Amino acid sequence: MKLTIYHLYPDLLDLYGDRGNIIALAARCKWRGIDVEVRQVSLGEELDFSQADLVFLGGGSDREQTLLIADLDLRAKGLNQAIEEGLVVLAICGGFQILGGYFLKADGQKIPGLGLLDFYTVAGKKRLIGNVIAELDSEFKEEMEAVYAPREQTATGPEVLKTLVGFENHSGRTYLGSGLRPLAKIIRGYGNNGEDFLEGVRYKNVFGTYLHGPLLPKNPHLADLLLSLALKRKGENFRLAPLEDNIEIAAHQAILARFSKEKG
Repeated sequence: MKLTIYHLYPDLLDLYGDRGNIIALAARCKWRGIDVEVRQVSLGEELDFSQADLVFLGGGSDREQTLLIADLDLRAKGLNQAIEEGLVVLAICGGFQILGGYFLKADGQKIPGLGLLDFYTVAGKKRLIGNVIAELDSEFKEEMEAVYAPREQTATGPEVLKTLVGFENHSGRTYLGSGLRPLAKIIRGYGNNGEDFLEGVRYKNVFGTYLHGPLLPKNPHLADLLLSLALKRKGENFRLAPLEDNIEIAAHQAILARFSKEKG
């Protein structure tokens, strides 16, 4: 059993510890005896999305996004085909914005996105900064609960966290098209735009979010969902052995306890 993870543009997209998401995914594979290969791909390097099981795009500034669009635009057809075939993608902040139609800067310049998902982003006057708590909807919770193999034949899987936590720092306001659903709903923080209480996006096996921190070490349930979806797409057993996530869950719950009563 092996998973191949493409880490796109690690030299350009690595704000607020986003590289930690790759470390978390690789570690959770290793702990379960799953062979994992991480391929780092940057500007102009060979890239075949049909060989990837999971793709990660981190966050970057407007300058980095402009550089990447020209490179990724040449690969958009292959990426789109892979997404429609169920490729697992995690895209954070700038990487999230790139997947949409465009980013409208404060000076009126429109930076085209890849147009793979029906959303757009516009620059705001105020940066949206702070810790975020967002609630997963019931459908995602049920999906995450199905990820784990029971510890014993008569036992159920481990309790799954119902929330996502992380840190956001962005000027962009992202607005989802009517055919897209959010990843979660904001309890504390701003999320996509600070107006509609939505956080991120989910389309097939594509997950976009504004949550840095890094995201996955504090949200092990989301990390395991990504791994499970990648295994399922390969035709492998997608049910994962539960891990002893006491430290990860404690970090998650500490953020809930500290910030859940604060207003965004």
